[in-house]
Parts: sequence; structure tokens; C-alpha cells
Amino acid sequence: MAPAAPTGPARFLREAARTPHTTGAVAPSSPWLAAQLAAPLAREVRHSGRPVAVLEAGAGTGPVTRTLAGLLRDADHLDVVEINTRFVAVLNGALRTDATLAAAAGRIRILPGSITEVPLDRRYDAVVSGLPFTNFEPAQVRTILDRYLSVLRPGGHLTYFAYLGTAAARSLVAGRSEAARHRAVAGVLAEYGRRYGQGRSTVWRNLPPAYVHHLRAP
Repeated sequence: MAPAAPTGPARFLREAARTPHTTGAVAPSSPWLAAQLAAPLAREVRHSGRPVAVLEAGAGTGPVTRTLAGLLRDADHLDVVEINTRFVAVLNGALRTDATLAAAAGRIRILPGSITEVPLDRRYDAVVSGLPFTNFEPAQVRTILDRYLSVLRPGGHLTYFAYLGTAAARSLVAGRSEAARHRAVAGVLAEYGRRYGQGRSTVWRNLPPAYVHHLRAP
């Protein structure tokens, strides 16, 4: 019998080595990072008397998905977009085997593909992004952020994270063109932060530590 495929951190590390451009991390998000990313949804389900919809993009092996699923009420919905087909298989399996995800499986859709291409037929109260923006081209980052804002309800929340110290690390090891690309991406993120930002929080209990950025649709 063939050995079982690794799951959890082992699976994530293997995919990080195989697809560094789209995975962008060496470890899954910690529970503390997941809680900060899910904070707008937690507020919505506490205070909203109507069904709430949330979109997660870049779920990986699902640590943030589990946190989001645990907040859902009976009429709420979670759509999860993931481009990595092996992660999609892990997520679909977890809907059957993970207690938190299985309890909410009827309210969760796993949508394989790119966030810029997957058809979305809902408006969302919250969008949670796990995509590694600093690995992308500036135009890609702008397209993704515009897609998030286009599917948010007026006043809806977007959260995404960025690791501490990446700019300094890249300046030490990257070539000139790569450093310029990174600065351009930072400029795009700063622009959207000025237009829609609601502040940021720092999560030290993550590998590596991260900032969570909070944006709100007009």
C-alpha cells in the first residue's frame, strides 16, 4: 500500500516548495492569525439579523476556513476559492473528516480556480484573502483587489495579511528588478489602504509574524 499523502503542516510545506509563487508561505496560518482575519465575520454574525455570506480566497489546507466555518449560523454561507488542485482535494476531504467543517459542510462551497476567473453569484459581507500579494505583479494585485471590492456589499469588510520584514529581507537577497516589483506591489497595497483602509493589527503568534490589514468597501 502506498504511504498516505501528508496533511496539515507537512502537506503545506511540500506545496510551498512545489508552488512557491502561489503558496507564498512555509507554514499554515496560526489560530491567532485566523482569528484576526475572521474578526469582521465574527462581528457580522453577532450583530446581523440576516444571513451573512463570506468569501475566502487562497485557503491552502484550510486553517482559516475552519475558523470561518465555526462562526457560521444555519443560514450563513462560505465560498472558498483555491487555485491549487491538491489543496482543493484536501479541503474537499476535510468537509467529510474535520468536525468543524463537516458540521457546516452544507453551507460551504469549494470553488477551484483563480479568484479573478471563478464565477461568483453572491455578494459578500466579508472577504478574507490568504493570497501572497508580494509574489504577484502589481497589475495582478490591483485586479484581485478590485475583484474583492466588486463582490463586497456596500460597507463590507476585506481582510488580508502580510508578513513582517519581507521588504527588508527581499532588499538583501533580491535583484534590482525583483526589488522594484516588490516596491510597486507595496505601492498598490498602500494606495488601496489609503482609499479603503480601516487600520491593521499585528499577530506575533504566527510563523512568521504578520500584519492583518482591514479594508472596507464604500
